[in-house]
Amino acid sequence: MAKESNHPGYLSTVLSNRCPRCREGKIFESSNPYAFGKILKMNDKCPVCQQPTEIEVGFYYGTAYVSYALTVAFSVATFIAWWVLIGFSLEDGDYRVLYWGITNAVLLIALQPVFMRLSRSLWLSWFVKYDPNWKEKEIDKTTLERIIPEHMGDW
Repeated sequence: MAKESNHPGYLSTVLSNRCPRCREGKIFESSNPYAFGKILKMNDKCPVCQQPTEIEVGFYYGTAYVSYALTVAFSVATFIAWWVLIGFSLEDGDYRVLYWGITNAVLLIALQPVFMRLSRSLWLSWFVKYDPNWKEKEIDKTTLERIIPEHMGDW
């Protein structure tokens, strides 16, 4: 008999920007990725399990690589979708590739706040693992040794 679990799965946790440790608390102050001024403003700790969202100074520098991979994957997906649905031609005067490029660029600009948040959520989830017994266990103090409160925000 399968054990029932009522916690959200990994993918839904990442997509909804929830804490990877408890999968319940929101890691961003605002749920709206287009709330300008708060696009990347994160809670210092998960409001549910108190897991710090910044593990060390400059922790989120690596999200640039994740965001780059997400935008490349998105561009490849839109290229393939355009190719299948509209098609490309090698004839002179056919500007469908240009139209795809312009459409893709506009979509990338419009979705950039979503990609930035998603990359932070993914990055954090790779370093903080889900703990089904988070209510009974303390936060892993070995990860907190790298935090120097006086240096927070200096990067």
